[in-house]
Amino acid sequence: MIDTILYPLEWVVANVMVIWHKFFSLVGLDPDAGITWALAIVGLVVTIRAALIPLFVKQIKASRAMQMIAPDLRKIQDKYKGKKDQASREAMSRETMELYSKHKTNPFSSCLPMLVQAPIFFALFRVLNGLEGSGSISAASGEIGLLDDALRESAQQATLFGASLSDTFFRSEGASAKILSVVLIVAMVATTFTTQRQLTMKNMPASALEGPMAQQQKILMYALPFIFVITGPNFPIGVLIYWTTTNLWTMGQQFYVIRNNPTPGSEAAKQLEARKEAKRRKKAIGRGEDPDVVVIDQDALPEIEEKKSGQRQQPKRKNRGGSKPTVVEHGATPADDPDDSEDKDKS
Repeated sequence: MIDTILYPLEWVVANVMVIWHKFFSLVGLDPDAGITWALAIVGLVVTIRAALIPLFVKQIKASRAMQMIAPDLRKIQDKYKGKKDQASREAMSRETMELYSKHKTNPFSSCLPMLVQAPIFFALFRVLNGLEGSGSISAASGEIGLLDDALRESAQQATLFGASLSDTFFRSEGASAKILSVVLIVAMVATTFTTQRQLTMKNMPASALEGPMAQQQKILMYALPFIFVITGPNFPIGVLIYWTTTNLWTMGQQFYVIRNNPTPGSEAAKQLEARKEAKRRKKAIGRGEDPDVVVIDQDALPEIEEKKSGQRQQPKRKNRGGSKPTVVEHGATPADDPDDSEDKDKS
């Protein structure tokens, strides 16, 4: 059943990997070398993750919205804390849903992109794991899309630093595969931890760093790497290459988003404002201006005041009975005022 469901995804994944393998072979790499197949796996990750960028952006926006409403959500939970009656539970649920509706988000919005990626990842795992002849519907025939018997045998026999791509830490001979597995597992764990840490510690406002949701994020930050330490030795080296590469992609993509479009009130937002201020000061010094003086466009003042008050300023009535105010145009001096000249002539 699961083979039938995942076969279309496995077919796409296998074809993309073979296309990348042919590309690297055409640029001069040995088709049977381990580095060629390793780069084909990297190319596979790049292709899949590039196609999933819209889902990633949606996930970031949903996560940010959940972080922003965390204080309000905590207030609702505190309001009904200890109340077990049906009316209180219904009221709490209603107010929570109203809060989600107001901010156009819900907990499932941030999880949905990950759930969509899960079958794709599972298909990748099965194709890479299938290089050793198991784990896929294609195992019996030896073919899946462009990945025929010859190419699969080439991938199976290819070695990277003396280790086969289908070797695991526990299922390998010699020290090469074990050393490479350990290096990749350490890299996988480090990138996973770094990604979770920069998401929780740098891109969450101070108000969202407290409460049950923040505690769940912290637990996840340490739990995921620990899970990979336990399960990593059972993964083939090809799968470890895939997972480390996709972690690096996620970390770089997330770093770019957090740096340039951080959550308001977060540490990353403060750093962005500091960079903008430093850039402004540098430009002011380059123009020979005092960087500590902020120049305000005088023509923009009415618009600024209008935005602050929400009401357009009315023009002031001229003082008909008293002395006329001196009006100096841009670039003129008081002596150049035509009204002054007229008064002088009359006198």
